[in-house]
Amino acid sequence: MAASPDPPGPTFLREVELRLLRCTLPSPPSPAAPPSAAASPPLRHHPLGAVAASAVAAVEAGEYAAALATAAPHFLPHVASDAPLSAERFYDALAAAAEEFLRGDGEEVGEGFECRCAVVLSAAVAALLAFMQQNVTGPPVKYSPFPFWTSSLDERWFSNLESEWDAWASARLTSIGSHVHGKFSLMQFIVFAELMLTCVKSLNPTDCCTVSWWLFRLSMVQQNIVDELSSALFDQVQEYKNKTLVRFGDLENVSSYWAPLLFDGEGSYFVSAACLEAGIAEYKYCRIDQSRLHLDSAQEACGLHLSLTGILGFRTIYQVDAKSQMVLVANTSRPASGEGKAREPPGTQDDAVALKNARSSVPSESDEVSDILRMPRLVENENVSGNENPKDLCKKTVLTAVQQAAILAECLHVSRRSRHDEMSGWDMAPYIESIDYQEETYFVVRSLCDILRIRWESTRNRTKQRALLMMQNLVEDVGNDFPVAAQRAKLVFGVQVPTLPALRKEYGELLISCGIVGEALDIFKDLELWDNLIYCYRLLGKVADATSLINARISVTPNDPRLWCSLGDVTNNDDHYKKALEVSNNKSARALRSLARSAYNRNDFHASKMLWESALALNSLFPDGWFAYGTVAWKDKDLQKAVDAFSRSVQIDPENGEAWNNIACLHMIRGKSQAAVQAFKEAVKFKCFLTNNKTITFRRNSWEVWDNYSKVLLDTGSIQQTLEAVKMVLNLSSNKRFNVDLLEKVMVMLEEQPTHVSNAQGAESVSSTSDATQETRKSNQLLDIIGDILQQIVRSGGSNSEIWGLFARWHKAKGNLIACSEALLKQVRSLQGSGLWHDESKFTKYAQASLQLCKVYMEISSSTGSRKELFSAEMHLKSSLKQNAGSNRGRWEDEGDQLLVAPMTCWTGLVEPFDSHLESRSPRQNIPEFPLKK
Repeated sequence: MAASPDPPGPTFLREVELRLLRCTLPSPPSPAAPPSAAASPPLRHHPLGAVAASAVAAVEAGEYAAALATAAPHFLPHVASDAPLSAERFYDALAAAAEEFLRGDGEEVGEGFECRCAVVLSAAVAALLAFMQQNVTGPPVKYSPFPFWTSSLDERWFSNLESEWDAWASARLTSIGSHVHGKFSLMQFIVFAELMLTCVKSLNPTDCCTVSWWLFRLSMVQQNIVDELSSALFDQVQEYKNKTLVRFGDLENVSSYWAPLLFDGEGSYFVSAACLEAGIAEYKYCRIDQSRLHLDSAQEACGLHLSLTGILGFRTIYQVDAKSQMVLVANTSRPASGEGKAREPPGTQDDAVALKNARSSVPSESDEVSDILRMPRLVENENVSGNENPKDLCKKTVLTAVQQAAILAECLHVSRRSRHDEMSGWDMAPYIESIDYQEETYFVVRSLCDILRIRWESTRNRTKQRALLMMQNLVEDVGNDFPVAAQRAKLVFGVQVPTLPALRKEYGELLISCGIVGEALDIFKDLELWDNLIYCYRLLGKVADATSLINARISVTPNDPRLWCSLGDVTNNDDHYKKALEVSNNKSARALRSLARSAYNRNDFHASKMLWESALALNSLFPDGWFAYGTVAWKDKDLQKAVDAFSRSVQIDPENGEAWNNIACLHMIRGKSQAAVQAFKEAVKFKCFLTNNKTITFRRNSWEVWDNYSKVLLDTGSIQQTLEAVKMVLNLSSNKRFNVDLLEKVMVMLEEQPTHVSNAQGAESVSSTSDATQETRKSNQLLDIIGDILQQIVRSGGSNSEIWGLFARWHKAKGNLIACSEALLKQVRSLQGSGLWHDESKFTKYAQASLQLCKVYMEISSSTGSRKELFSAEMHLKSSLKQNAGSNRGRWEDEGDQLLVAPMTCWTGLVEPFDSHLESRSPRQNIPEFPLKK
């Protein structure tokens, strides 16, 4: 295509934006020359046009230092010749100078403004990509520690400031409450890029919309290099992400922005890349539902449809019979926009070289590292012979680079949403293997695929050795010269590839799991990961060496709060945490959290609560912190703050079942049964929750949770759910735990009229005969459920007198008087014992049970006309009276003895009605008068 001849209008700046974004995206699908190559008029019309074009070309070639050397001198501030400035003052002056350079003579439109924006934007992107090359993708090269070009005189000033200014750049990130996690280089490049992009954004954001996308990426880079999720960075990420999706999350907007400059089918690349990066950002912050939406949009934009199926195949070398293997079927289609096919072989020879050089670190099957095949050998359904090696169905689908990145993002999503046990790796396996089937992959895509495989195989004993070899090869491959930096930058923001310090940390942790502690110790020492270093020394029994090493490092860098916190961890001395707060200007959230835990261990709950409030004010995206804050607030009797804290915890991590349980318990204490029910519903959904990347079994399988749940359900009138919760308590406790009082309340409700039964699961008011019949049916169903529970208790042998009494009432409600009498008789017998006649409450229960037993005998006799039950009642009463008299022999004349006051009252109520009934039915004899005389 041809550009407008004279003047270029907005074409040049948007061409620069497009070319810079293309540096991090797959090559365009068309093999033709880029149409933007024709847009060269600014080179003839403005002196800065050539500078901008040269800087952009250097970025495209991966020569980021050359791009900075070309662009930065045009907006550097004037430095006095007497003494160098501090880092903070210099970068403040740099931002002011860059903004002044962008404004020029006051014109914010036209050719000059666009050329100046292009110069600053290319410098910012060059600095960001240089940082990514040095700390993420490799290969590491020698860069100046300063992202700006200086004269020889300036170099003499700045030569001694490298460590000081890098420390300032790291401390700038610490101001958000988090610490840099590991040893990174070129930290000033991040500060430089942020300042330059902010300057461009502050002028006229409608002229350079991609600046929000770059700021979104920059914020995610900052989040990836700190040790914990940051609430301040989260706000930035959300702001820039939303702006990016508004402009580039829709194909129509992308086409209108770059319409004359795009290749056929290239617009869908930008849409899918924007949605993919948004999904990765939400995944990073554990926002699973939002991540799912963005990933679906990315798959739709790149024409990808995923499904899982089973195909017969072999998983091990010596396997004889083919077994069903779960594989991923990736169906590709044209983009929904109707654009042409976005076919991708790569557009340049360099791309092809990059793809072919990005070979996997996984050893081949011939290496015989493990008898487990790296990928299952699939067979056709009609041929299951192990001697054949038919063409795998999965190899037939050739995926574009964006589609491969989307599959890996889906794999990460599956790992986060699935259970955390030995089977979770098998859920991820089809996605990993689908990338392994591809002949051509970009470097970062292949690297992430290998990392996911390593994480999976390191959990299995039969493949752990291969995982260790894979990790070693992967760490070594980063330092290789090929692929070059420009090709490694492709999709670097579209996959969740770890930083080099994070990758080496994983390598060290894998070495520890294999028992190679010494080598891991050297890795952690080089990365300045002091917590991991302390852990290694503790494994070796050399805690004193860890203390000496940290003290030695403190003597070199006394203003590093991480060192003081680590020293506090190893010595359990609060003074070191206070020192960390001092050197960080009260910005170290970790130090505040450590002091809060220490106060909690001293049972100083109020002080701990105050410290947690300060720590969470610095960084609120810390689920364990909110949970701990809720705990200390509960201990401090501040129930409202406890509820609020646990609520924030579940907002950050919705699968934290322990927090849901605590919310429910607090609502129970405050008498809010309905709110407690809703919280318990969430609590019992989750079997486990995560903390510090470790799986902890949650109390979904604990009977206490379900017992509390049953109580609040009964308070809300949900009888059926109450009984289901009681049944769960029985099952989880092996029939050893049951709440008799709760079952008593339920039985009382069921013994009432059916219209009085309140069931929150959908009971309707009784307004007709059909409604009454339905309500009666529900009552009978509830009776059946409680009967099953009582029978389960009785069969387990854990029943007591109360259970037998409830069991008898249930039989009576069902109309089975014979079974009712048998249950009452067992209740009476369970109450008998040596302490019966000396325990007033127990004797009262015994008398009441005997009374109910005799009444049931009378009902049976009245209904059947049999005298057998009457004689049984007579014998039971005689036996009970004799035992009572024998147990209290010699004490009848003691008027001050109050032991028999209650038994006399109970027996009087028992004998009189039974005596009159017996006289009317049998003239044989009367029951002896009470009390018996000696």
